[in-house]
Amino acid sequence: MSQAAIQTRLLGNYINGDWRPAAAGDQLDVTNPATGEVLARVPLSGVEDVDAAVAAARAAFPAWRSRSTIARARWLFGFRQVLEAHQDEIARAVTREMGKTFPDARAEVGRAIEMVEAATAIPQTMQGRVLENVATAVDTETFRQPVGVCAAIAPFNFPAMVPFWFLPFAIACGNTFILKPSEQVPLTQELIFNLLHEHGGLPDGVVNLVNGSVDVVNGILDHPGIDAVSFVGSATVARYVYERAAASGKRVQALGGAKNFMVVMPDAVMPKTVGNIIGSAFGAAGQRCMAGSVVIAVGDAKAPLMEELVPRTQELAVGDGLDDATDVGPVVSCASRDRILEWIERGIGDGATLAVDGRSPSANSEGAFVGPTILDAVTPDMDVAQEEIFGPVLSVIHAGSLDEAIEIVNASRYGNGTSIFTESGAAVRRYRHDVEVGMVGVNVGVAAPVAFFPFSGWKGSFFGDLHAHGPDAVEFYTRKKTVTSRFFSGGETGRFFTEQGDR
Repeated sequence: MSQAAIQTRLLGNYINGDWRPAAAGDQLDVTNPATGEVLARVPLSGVEDVDAAVAAARAAFPAWRSRSTIARARWLFGFRQVLEAHQDEIARAVTREMGKTFPDARAEVGRAIEMVEAATAIPQTMQGRVLENVATAVDTETFRQPVGVCAAIAPFNFPAMVPFWFLPFAIACGNTFILKPSEQVPLTQELIFNLLHEHGGLPDGVVNLVNGSVDVVNGILDHPGIDAVSFVGSATVARYVYERAAASGKRVQALGGAKNFMVVMPDAVMPKTVGNIIGSAFGAAGQRCMAGSVVIAVGDAKAPLMEELVPRTQELAVGDGLDDATDVGPVVSCASRDRILEWIERGIGDGATLAVDGRSPSANSEGAFVGPTILDAVTPDMDVAQEEIFGPVLSVIHAGSLDEAIEIVNASRYGNGTSIFTESGAAVRRYRHDVEVGMVGVNVGVAAPVAFFPFSGWKGSFFGDLHAHGPDAVEFYTRKKTVTSRFFSGGETGRFFTEQGDR
């Protein structure tokens, strides 16, 4: 196939076990943010396409929920092997359409594989509870059963991993599934669904993919045939998704934005601390909901921190994520680049100073590049310290004490992730107990948990009751049925309820 044909091909939707063209006619370019190259065109599907996916998923549900848990787990074991065999290919797709460096993308795919591994434990994690003799010869059992048709709306920043926060757990529990990938990065999931299709073993309609934008999102949120919705994206949209989906009677988990603070104490091991801060703030060009975007230097930590942080940040190479020499790739689009540059100017206008200026990196002018930027002399009330920038911009605040640092963190309306860098067990104990944030790192820059723990954001970073992956995934993708039983042929003659409550 020629390069021109690859660039202009139109993606389809994966519905009922096969690829089909979208019913809607509008399309968007999918571009490589490092070069501006058009990679493909993605259809902006409509409600008709959502209807088709729901019909396929609904039809597949009875047979799939009846498949044994062992059989569902074994399919996931096999698919895990497929993903591992194609890990580099998937990672290259992530880098080409999203921009992050290849090592970062490969690590992302590794996390996706980890999610599949966690979901293979479903014969254990989906087990219910039994209590014999709740009354004389009366037993009570609680079973977990699948919810039904589940959908996920995924963001651009983790094209491989975030859909797998949901897909393997949903189908392992016996549900059928519909994915809407971000219209900015649809190619990674096209590749994964092709691998899934080639692997075989799933009945048609168990997994479906619908490309699109707002119309598909609203179609999912409103559709009476969808029972549960998962979302990852900005805080504003997360609230919208939660409220609209819940209003239509759906179970919802909506993961939103963040402003993550990294607290550096005077006793921190500075070389290791700075390496973690750089990875957290500038990895994936800062386009992570767990990116550390504010450093709070406590007491005497400020001078030694900046002495090491500034020169090491200045040494970072900006460029195409497929280039081995690149440390920081592009942001996802030129529109994002321009928005981030406006944030930097706003911070300067509010009184911050540029310790590292990344506004004009030496990279391809056709790409969406912003270099690592450090804003010093930031105060907690500045917008750059409060609002999610979602780019490679790190703000530095000075606090006189750990108490003051905790107050700054807790004043944020977000509560996704935070980190503290110290060798003091007492400081760690105090911080993790008092801080109002769902995920805490101790000398860890990105405190995102592994697959068998929940991704537990708080406050304005999460809307819902049950978080993504870990034990919460099984809770979210199942509903409980409690059965109380007795059998008279066994000789039981008493009443289940008595006036005295004696059973």
